[in-house]
Amino acid sequence: MRHAAASAVVFSGWHRMSYATTGGGLQSVELERHIRRLHRAVGNAAVDDKHLVFATGSTQLFNALVYALSSVGNAVSSPASVVATAPYYAAYKMQADMFDAQEYRWAGTTATWAKNTSRNSTGDFIEFVTSPNNPDTTMQKPVLGGSSVIVDHAYYWPHFSHIPEPADEDVMLFTASKLSGHAGSRFGWALIRDENVARRAAQYIRTSTIGGSRETQLRILKLLKVILSNLHGAEDIFAFGYNVMRSRWHRLNAVVSRSTRISLQKIPPGYCTYLKRIKEPSPAYGWVKCEWEEDHDCSEMLLGAGIISRTGVLNEAGSRYTRVSLLRTEDDFDVLLERVTDLVNAEKEKHGQARSSAT
Repeated sequence: MRHAAASAVVFSGWHRMSYATTGGGLQSVELERHIRRLHRAVGNAAVDDKHLVFATGSTQLFNALVYALSSVGNAVSSPASVVATAPYYAAYKMQADMFDAQEYRWAGTTATWAKNTSRNSTGDFIEFVTSPNNPDTTMQKPVLGGSSVIVDHAYYWPHFSHIPEPADEDVMLFTASKLSGHAGSRFGWALIRDENVARRAAQYIRTSTIGGSRETQLRILKLLKVILSNLHGAEDIFAFGYNVMRSRWHRLNAVVSRSTRISLQKIPPGYCTYLKRIKEPSPAYGWVKCEWEEDHDCSEMLLGAGIISRTGVLNEAGSRYTRVSLLRTEDDFDVLLERVTDLVNAEKEKHGQARSSAT
């Protein structure tokens, strides 16, 4: 809001009508250059040996990359197995199931296959690794040896996570929705080491949508220019975002720590090479566990207290877990904190009534 004019984009109705950019491709070369500049400046991803593929949010890239990896060197006799470690982001399974392709299928969690070394050594797995993880914010690593790995680094930015070193996996995903909050612009990108994988992923994007919106690319370019011009200054978006998210986590954690009914994930501090100091937790989500035996459906219990969350059933974590989003306006977060406080304060009264009934 403080950079409304500097980050605004205005263009004529006749401008950017073609599918192709000025250079004849579907991706803005200038935007590619600025994305690489940002990753180098933040230090969260190695980009020099990577190909860039744009998409309609990182969501479109989930299936594009599974398609690309399942087709590499394959005259397949059996489909590749798409897996993730629970709790995982539910869209990975939803897309694999919905598209129901011949080249791949959803094969469940990594725990199902981790001990079956004869199966997982064949390299016919495509493993989604989300780091920091959505929903529980842990830093994850691949589990299955020999698998093709897609690393979703949507939250690997200094306002959500400490950055110990640049990520350098073969296939990495990022998205504007978590970089700057521009979820509605629908822009994501993949950094891919192998040229053939990048080509097949780009082919998927080109075939399914004829490339991403040129208006979106222009807007993201403008935003990145503003972000880059303010790094390490008084208006640094990452320092601003970190202070907001750290404060929200601290306030929420302080309330929940008084509770015996609900608990939050434990997040250790870590040194951040971008902020150049030990970074306190500042996650995007609270991963809530209901501790009382009677609260077998944690999402429903919170809903009864006026708190909307996303059940852990979607992540194969079970109904005792649920995800609470801290990515809200300040007013919304204040209401959330007020309702969590009311829930925690009501614990003694509820347990006292329960003991009286038992007596």
